[in-house]
Amino acid sequence: MYYHDKRLQYNAMPTQSDPVYAKQLQEALGGQYGEMSVMMQYLFQGWTCRGPAKYRDMLLSIGTEEIAHVEMLATMISRLLDKAPVSQQEAGAQDPVVAALMGGINPQHMIVSGLSATPTDSNGYPWNSRYIVSSGNLLADFRANLNAESQGRLQVARLYEMTEDSGVRDMLSFMLARDTMHQNQWLAAIAELENDMLETTPVPSKFPQNLEKSEVAYQFWNLSSGTASSEGRWAQGDSPDGKGQFEYLANPQPLGPEPFPESANPLTYGTDTAALSSDHRGDGYARRA
Repeated sequence: MYYHDKRLQYNAMPTQSDPVYAKQLQEALGGQYGEMSVMMQYLFQGWTCRGPAKYRDMLLSIGTEEIAHVEMLATMISRLLDKAPVSQQEAGAQDPVVAALMGGINPQHMIVSGLSATPTDSNGYPWNSRYIVSSGNLLADFRANLNAESQGRLQVARLYEMTEDSGVRDMLSFMLARDTMHQNQWLAAIAELENDMLETTPVPSKFPQNLEKSEVAYQFWNLSSGTASSEGRWAQGDSPDGKGQFEYLANPQPLGPEPFPESANPLTYGTDTAALSSDHRGDGYARRA
């Protein structure tokens, strides 16, 4: 059961209308790393969590907080549009290309939503559930959550610099602070999972590593020009999982032969090279034949 308190988690009041910035702020609402994404990601991870109760409780708490952030952003975007000059919105409604060139106004804010926020990104692309990660493996999910909070905070920081509106900046400063907490929260949760030995690196840790090709499990393959990558922590010494030693391969070589596709199925009407002689296909084909 969810209970809605009509008061916002934090203030969402701009000092003036700004339809162009309203479009830009849509990214923090309905973009890949927006609040709708983390809201759904955390809630689905919580609803499907089969681990200890503390993790489920934590996931549902933060997911519920993200609902509040969606509400704050939707309110702020709508208020940025509320008193926008009608002429600006009408121009966008009449010709989206002209609107984009003249001011970057989102015509859907007038045509579709009636000067209100929409569940879309800053280009008007609808929010997509494929943005979210909920795998059932808590360590894999928590690492995805850390990435989501990192990218989300980065985008909000950029949005902060794109406005001088003190009311907008005040709300964004609150969101930035909550993202600081959430990044630290996921780092702490990752450490606790590993300390509790519920899941460790590499994920999934319960897959038998003896079934891997162990000889390549800790090799760094240098596949770009130069050898600057050899100076990194990933190229030498103990691996972070404590199960191997990093090895640097300066000039790695292919471990498999060149592939030669089989003849095309006639029903596909694909271009077929079966009529070519083995001489045209090289020594690899001749040996296979």
